[in-house]
Amino acid sequence: MKTRWYKDAVVYQIYPRSFCDGNGDGIGDIRGIISKLDYIKSLGVDAVWLSPVYKSPNDDNGYDISDYRDIMDEFGALDDWKEMIEGMHSRGIRLIMDLVVNHTSDEHAWFVESRKKDSNYRDYYIWRKGRGKNGKKPPNNWTSNFVGPAWEYDEQSGEWYLHLFSKKQPDLNWENPKVRQEVADICNYWFDLGVDGFRCDVITYISKRDGLPNGKLKFPLIGNENYIVGPNYHKYIRELNERSFSRYDSMTVGESIGITPDNAFEAIDESVGELDTVFSFDHMGVDFKMNVIPAKFNLAKYKKILDKWQQLPKTCQPTIFLENHDQPRCLPRFSGDYGDKRELAGMALAASMLFMRATPYIYQGQEIGMTNCDFRQEDYQDIMSVNALKMIKRVCPILLPYARKVLLKRARDHARTPMQWTAGENAGFSTVKPWMKLNPNYKEINVEDSESREDSLLNFYRKALAYRKGKDVIICGDFKLVYPKSKDIFAYVREYHGKRLFVIVNFKNKKVDFKLPKDLTFNNCSLALNNYADASKTLKDMKLREYEALVYEL
Repeated sequence: MKTRWYKDAVVYQIYPRSFCDGNGDGIGDIRGIISKLDYIKSLGVDAVWLSPVYKSPNDDNGYDISDYRDIMDEFGALDDWKEMIEGMHSRGIRLIMDLVVNHTSDEHAWFVESRKKDSNYRDYYIWRKGRGKNGKKPPNNWTSNFVGPAWEYDEQSGEWYLHLFSKKQPDLNWENPKVRQEVADICNYWFDLGVDGFRCDVITYISKRDGLPNGKLKFPLIGNENYIVGPNYHKYIRELNERSFSRYDSMTVGESIGITPDNAFEAIDESVGELDTVFSFDHMGVDFKMNVIPAKFNLAKYKKILDKWQQLPKTCQPTIFLENHDQPRCLPRFSGDYGDKRELAGMALAASMLFMRATPYIYQGQEIGMTNCDFRQEDYQDIMSVNALKMIKRVCPILLPYARKVLLKRARDHARTPMQWTAGENAGFSTVKPWMKLNPNYKEINVEDSESREDSLLNFYRKALAYRKGKDVIICGDFKLVYPKSKDIFAYVREYHGKRLFVIVNFKNKKVDFKLPKDLTFNNCSLALNNYADASKTLKDMKLREYEALVYEL
């Protein structure tokens, strides 16, 4: 029976390659995660989302899977994984695995067989004849999300296969009912081993438009309208839910580009039998122009987007996040020039997100205020960063300085620097040089230092998570923005059956005047959470200090 436990849950995301190295080879692994289970428990989170640990040749750091039923050698063995999940469950922590089924690795046995035209697996992937003389042009003009054409010519079979990401990540053909059954079987295999849910990678890409027509080429040259929330998307997800998800007390969350507040009801409402929740990315785009050019963060626009999700029916559960493995660190992104107030800024961001009606996600290192890294060009490891630099160097080298500037703000690599555990050698991440550049500020920003200070960002997260647990006003309450057009203040009221919370956050590194709304009435109030020791216990007109965060019970 579905208990919908995720409505009162906070999820901690682990990117295993960068979390903790347990065997001294410079790469994070499952033994490393096991060694930190008590730390994870101490945060007060309810579940862990684990980025892929399946067998993979690592073209895209594990998001190119060659065997869905086994563990990558670099991360350990299946027995290690079983020990890890047992350790999580014994501590009251659920495990959410990554489900990457829009595509596989080109080294997966299915694809290896698929390259033979007479194979029973040929129709597991999307093969097409090329255009032009001798079929040497791609079947259509679609472009990869990782730069370049979305098609790769295969000499062995004389045809092209579709890959919306790397050429080593061929797209599965979800029109084939055998593929859909394979996916359900994979999910049930892991559920039977104890998994509590799945984060579904680029799941809205699984259904392509009939005939694979050319896309409208627009910046940044991706024909998205042909495969985002395609014609059979809902049919396929309902079928997968029926065959797998609904049979367990599970939680599913989709990386669901194309799902917005306007169409979310048909995708996540409890009545439709599809996914339980989705990640919305529209709030992450308020500091972009044309999707790729960094722009100044717009707090008013950010609040407006989040408010739309908050107004969905209570049978639709939103999510909220500020960081993940595909996004740069949140402090420079949302807090601007925080100067020496890094932890206060981190507390402000935490307070703003943790008390909305949503399932919050915290990414490893976010709880100690890890920051972006000052990468040189040769430091980038992510396939997206590497491919972008190669393409610009080839097509328009004059833009290379600008591309480097953009990557210093927006590269996925920033989230993948090793976790900063101590000020000691290799940040306590490993006994040897890590697989990726360490952020040099690990000597000042690390878990060990944060543990030693009661007023640290880490301990603020612990207090906030402990406070929100089990509170109906947070789980179920109505949401109302206060001063929605303010460019400085993020404030809102939560209300449920006579109980009210008032959250006030100054997003700026400057003092800001706050006036109590005239329509807000209350007999008394108590200060529940604050990030300045001498915060006002009385809710009144006040001058908010830099990044001040206040939560009152009314």
